This record gives sequence, C-alpha cells and structure tokens, in this order.
Amino acid sequence: MLNIEELKQKACSTIDKRKKDLINIAKDVLANPEAGFRETRTASLVAKEFDQLGIPHNDGLAITGVKGRIAGGAGPGPKIAVIGELDSLIVEGHPFADQKTFAAHACGHHCQIGMMLGATMGLMTPEVLSQLSGEIVPFAVPAEEFIEVEHRLQLREEGRLEFLGGKQELIRLGEFDDVDIAMMCHTASDMGERKFAMGGTSNGHMVKYVRFIGRGSHAGGAPHLGVNALNAATFAIQAMHASRETHKPEDTVRVHGIMTRGGEAVSAVPSDVRLEWRVRSGSPQAVVRNGAVVDRCFKAGALAVGASVEITNIPGYLPMRHHAKLQDIFNSNSVSLLGESSTLVMPPRRNRGGSTDMGDLSHLIPVCHPYASGAVGSGHSKEYIIDDYETAVINPAKIMAMVVIDLLADGAGKGKEVSASHRPAMNKQAYLRFQREQAQVISFDGNV
Repeated sequence: MLNIEELKQKACSTIDKRKKDLINIAKDVLANPEAGFRETRTASLVAKEFDQLGIPHNDGLAITGVKGRIAGGAGPGPKIAVIGELDSLIVEGHPFADQKTFAAHACGHHCQIGMMLGATMGLMTPEVLSQLSGEIVPFAVPAEEFIEVEHRLQLREEGRLEFLGGKQELIRLGEFDDVDIAMMCHTASDMGERKFAMGGTSNGHMVKYVRFIGRGSHAGGAPHLGVNALNAATFAIQAMHASRETHKPEDTVRVHGIMTRGGEAVSAVPSDVRLEWRVRSGSPQAVVRNGAVVDRCFKAGALAVGASVEITNIPGYLPMRHHAKLQDIFNSNSVSLLGESSTLVMPPRRNRGGSTDMGDLSHLIPVCHPYASGAVGSGHSKEYIIDDYETAVINPAKIMAMVVIDLLADGAGKGKEVSASHRPAMNKQAYLRFQREQAQVISFDGNV
C-alpha cells in the first residue's frame, strides 16, 4: 500500500504523461469557443474524453452540462466535484474569437476543461484510485459568464431553464445534492511572480434587463410628437453616476452595463431602447439595496421624458466563501508542488470585484476556488490570452488531484473532517427562495 505522498507522485506522473494531450484539449476548446448554454461542441468533447476514460456520465444537464462519476476503490466516503466551466465570453477582436459569433475564451475557461480532465486522469491511476474512499465527480458546467441575457430569457420563456446561470440552474435541478465538496481553479493574469493563489472573495450581483418604451416620430419633421426612449435611458445612466458617491466603500459596488438596442433608425425618435445592466456588491444585502437604487434611476429616466420602463430583475450570483480547512489543504499542496514563494494566500475580505456562480455553491457546501497564473492581458478583454499552459493547465490539475488524494485517502478522514466542519450559509431551499425573491418585473409609466 502506498502512502499519501506516493499516491500524489503517481497521480502527478500520470498527468505529466498526458501533458501534451491536456494542453491540446485546452487549445481545441480555445479554437472553438461557445457562449453560455450554447456549448454543444465543448460538451461533446468532454463527453468523448469521459467515454475514452471509461467514466459513466450524464449529459445535457442545464442544457449542456456533463457530469461524471468515479467510485474510489476503498469504500464509501465523501463525494468531491472537480469542476470545469464550458463557456466563453463574447469579445470581438480577440485573436481566437469565432469570426461569426465573436465568442472568445478571454477568461481562460478552456484551461479549466484541460485541468479538470487532467486531475481526473491523475486520480484514475489504478494504484491511486484503489486507495481512495468515496467518489470523484468530474463536472463540466455551463454558462458561468452571465452574458446574452435576451437569449437566456428566451430559454426561460421556452421552459428550458429557470435560472440564467449554469451552477444556479444545476443547484435547482439537484445536480449538487449528491456532492459533499467542490473545487475548481481559474486562470489569472494579475498575480505577479506567484503561480497559484487562493483566498479572498468576490462580489455578488444582480442582473437587470431594461426596456424603455417611448413613442416614435420623425426626428427632423416632428420630434415634438415623439417620446425619446434613448433620452430616458441616458438620464437614467446619469442618475446612476450621480448616485455613486452614496455607495459605501466596503461594499465594493460596481454598476455597469451595455445598450443592446438604441433605436430603429437615426431619422426616427427612438421608441424602444434596451439595456443589459449589472449591479455588483460585496454582500447579498448590499446587492439588494443597491439594486433598488438603480431601479429608482431607471424610473427617473422614464419620468424625465414621459416614457415607460420595464425592469426585469434577474437573480445573479452570491459572494464567494472559501472553506478554511479546504483552503489550507490547497495551500499546503501548492507550496509542496511550486514552493512557498510561488503561492499566495489572500485575506478573506480581499474582493477582486468580479462575480462567479461558484459563490452560490459555496453558500451550500464546502468550496475552494483558487487561481493559477499563466495568462497575460486584462481579463475579459481581447488582450487576455494564455502564454504558459504548463502553469495554467498542468499545475492546477496536479494540485487539485493532490487535494482530492488528501481528502479521500486513509479512509477519507480529511474529507469527512471538511464536511463535518462546514456551516452552510443557507440550505438549498433557502437559497432557491432567496433567488426567486429577486426575480421580478417592475413596470413604471413616467407619463401619468
């Protein structure tokens, strides 16, 4: 029987042997990007890899998710999900963007698929798997990037989903009901000389799809007969800017959005203007509070010109909560593999400003979501690319495999300890209730 360090060496050796394959998988996903709930090719690639590895799996979860299941050979124990995200962003001008859809992996999710498969391959090394108690659940999940809201609302209208984020919908469907612990890694470009980082938190957020309705008219001949919906939207945006000084610094508030429709023709007074907006804050309570402020701004814009506005509030993500014991295990394995000088632990309140639906999962079960370097350029921009696949794919694959071995070897003592020590912020029913309470449509007529 091998000791834990020997098991880790075996797993890492397997990952090294498959290094070229894993990097090529990540590059294949990079070359064929697909936005959320459209990731059919990427999901098929994952399913094919699971088939080749002999992993039983369920497909089509939350439209495109692929969930495997691997039983350890040493009896029952915790079930641990190793997660990779399938989706891309939409970034026109990215060097690897799809020329038709402008989908692009400007956030590194293609590397997540490679590292998830790599960790799985390492753990399936026969000498390793035979000594693990419990189950490994490799899980490719859809739609973490909360974009293309109109498309997702259409999917909801068709009854194909309720929640518009991938892990949100998988939680609703019960696909995490049988998972005790979850982990994943993300790439990052802002880590300096460090190669692996963990800790900190993220913003929660609320999504708003907004439609201003005015009245069309000839913009040159009879503008006085129209009601300019574009002006209403512009006033609303200015009202949001005027509200910024009221935001509390500790809430890490970010209010931002895009206009997806600004009118029909330049010669007509715009009568139908649509916005996709985001309100981010460091706590669920602050998200709700600041969301109400933004709603007032939308109403103010409508009132200013006599337009009407319809605000569709869509439940977004919750802030990230890293499980302390699980994070400690990640830290020790990162230090073991990469050295202390290459490993960073951020304080719990360090907020990177972005949002992730891994935060939702972290309110229910023990979760850790570290970052691996290997990227350059600003995230979500056309400059964001991976320039070191060893660091961005292979290192995190090894670290996740090592962490799972710590959790499930020796009768899964550490895994059981992590599960037993977890104090969820809410149970599944409370989570669904909270999210559904945020889902509402507000109509306001500014011409009454």
